[in-house]
Amino acid sequence: MRAFFRSVVSAALIGASLGGAPAMAADASFPTHPLTLVNPYAAGGPADVLARALARALEERLKQPVIVENKAGGAATIGTGFVARAKPDGYTLLMGTSAGHVVTPLMQTTPYDGVADFSFIGIVANQPNVLVVNATVGVDSLEGLVALAKKAPGTLNYASAGTGGATHLGAEAFLQKAGLRITHVPYPGASPALKDLLGGQVQLGMLNLAATLPFIEQGKLRALAYGGPKRATALPQVPTLAEAGYGGTEVSTWYSLAAPKGTPTQAIEVLREAVSAIQATPAWQQFLDNQGAERMSLSPAQTTEFVRRDQAAMTTLLGSLNLLAK
Repeated sequence: MRAFFRSVVSAALIGASLGGAPAMAADASFPTHPLTLVNPYAAGGPADVLARALARALEERLKQPVIVENKAGGAATIGTGFVARAKPDGYTLLMGTSAGHVVTPLMQTTPYDGVADFSFIGIVANQPNVLVVNATVGVDSLEGLVALAKKAPGTLNYASAGTGGATHLGAEAFLQKAGLRITHVPYPGASPALKDLLGGQVQLGMLNLAATLPFIEQGKLRALAYGGPKRATALPQVPTLAEAGYGGTEVSTWYSLAAPKGTPTQAIEVLREAVSAIQATPAWQQFLDNQGAERMSLSPAQTTEFVRRDQAAMTTLLGSLNLLAK
């Protein structure tokens, strides 16, 4: 997909642009060998693209290889749980999301605590989603979709990148407010969800802008509403959910960098300095712009508090949707 290859090129450019940057002032005792960055989603999706871009940039800063491992499934709990059980030495890291840290543990029993079992390093990106439909559905506005869904309740399907993620909860919040009944079809990541959406196996989805934009431009998908606080620069003609009358249903996808609980403070500080330096580069900002993402510069303590606030908000949302674990 063009978005994926464009993102890989962006990742390479980020690494190249950081090559001449001054080395950060940190204790040389960490790291001394390669690190592993676990992505709890399928290869080719937005999380994978972000993880690989971050890995390349971290390599330039840390002067050690950073290997990305995709451990998809279980609504992000497989990869998240793997890191929770890993040796807390700073060498196994997680590209975390609300699904693995917050939502799935609220919806079902998990073998880890999504907040207490991790040492958070920072938020590396925050991505609003866009509501899109396959062009063959024959609607070109949110009002048209609502009318169609009410005329034939239960006949439409929507794709998500996994149960409990932003692409699922954002869609459910919208459906609840609109009073619609559309069947949820979860996938192990955005890439397979997008594939079936393009193939017509599902009719709509609340998915990442960077992944869907090429197909919107080709006319294969139609964008009906954007989940950000303001209209997307790439889609100025598409109203926000709030403008369309569905404010309060926006659920974005945030990506954190986290390590297992008990990771040495010195390792966390080295990683925090690396992330902070990466975020300050024009190359990283350009990469985020290409992904339709926002930068959030938070300290480890601020990141932990951010995750706890998200946990409180998701508890309320899941409760309203009757999705909390019994």
